[in-house]
Amino acid sequence: MPVATPDQYADMLDRAKAGGFAYPAINVSSSQTINAVLQGLTEAGSDGILQVTTGGADYFAGHTVKNRAAGALAFARYVTEVAKSYPITVALHTDHCPKDALPTFVLPLLEASEEQVKAGGEPIFQSHMWDGSAVPLDENIEIAADLLPRMKNINSILEVEIGVVGGEEDGVKHEGSNEALYTTVADVTKAVETLGLGEKGRYISALTFGNVHGVYKPGNVKLRPELLGEVQEGIAATFGTDAKPLDLVFHGGSGSTDEEIALAVANGVVKMNIDTDTQYAFTRAVAGYMLSNYEGVLKVDGEVGNKKQYDPRAWGKVAETAMAARVVAATQQLGSHGKSLGA
Repeated sequence: MPVATPDQYADMLDRAKAGGFAYPAINVSSSQTINAVLQGLTEAGSDGILQVTTGGADYFAGHTVKNRAAGALAFARYVTEVAKSYPITVALHTDHCPKDALPTFVLPLLEASEEQVKAGGEPIFQSHMWDGSAVPLDENIEIAADLLPRMKNINSILEVEIGVVGGEEDGVKHEGSNEALYTTVADVTKAVETLGLGEKGRYISALTFGNVHGVYKPGNVKLRPELLGEVQEGIAATFGTDAKPLDLVFHGGSGSTDEEIALAVANGVVKMNIDTDTQYAFTRAVAGYMLSNYEGVLKVDGEVGNKKQYDPRAWGKVAETAMAARVVAATQQLGSHGKSLGA
């Protein structure tokens, strides 16, 4: 199937929320990692989301060039073409765009989509994230309010972050008090008062409940996924809606227990970002291959090595398959396994 249309993407999120599951949203930075995600989703019979950060987009453009808008467009065009060969549906998303990166990342991509929609096509990306967690809440909401109508006009979805995810991802780093890692009902109420609940444009919300990007040992991060339920109840009561009015996103989930993930999904998470674990799965497989075949991949002691072993396609297939297996595991954790739109 091709990349999701805006209506298909909206249907995906609606099905996830109604069905009590979430989609893995996997960060990619190369054609190999894209292929690994498509392979894994296909093996799992799951739809999903491929996403790229500013750093990933810089890398797609060429690490000596760092033209992130061009890199993001190249990512989107590659996925749009190769996804046609897979029996699952994927959406394209840009992840973590802080304020200083808006002019070089999300805004030019929005302009490209606006031109394509004006010409009768679909938006290039189905959703974009505005990461305002590093600016004051009022400014965060103000910028989101400026972006939301433009997103609505091209039938795309905005992701906002209300709260602070600890740790670092592609240069977006947060340090501060532990209290900042837990979104409050008051913070979300202020956001909803300005952004609405869909009537001004659809958005999904990355609320924080102790999340930290990167790698951590068990016990070092205090997740409170029950907080998501408390926020949903507070918003429903304040604005007179049905239960779970917000579509939620889970950031910084590496190392989370099955129970923590299940509770977050039960409280309205429809998208969970996955990066650290799939990076490791890919690189661990490469390391294992190289260590097991070092006399073939290296010209040791004047020998000639083994071209079939040092061919990047040989170890690349191993790495892609290992990453694909981690994607399958994510769909099982999140409940999207076997629930593709085409199933």
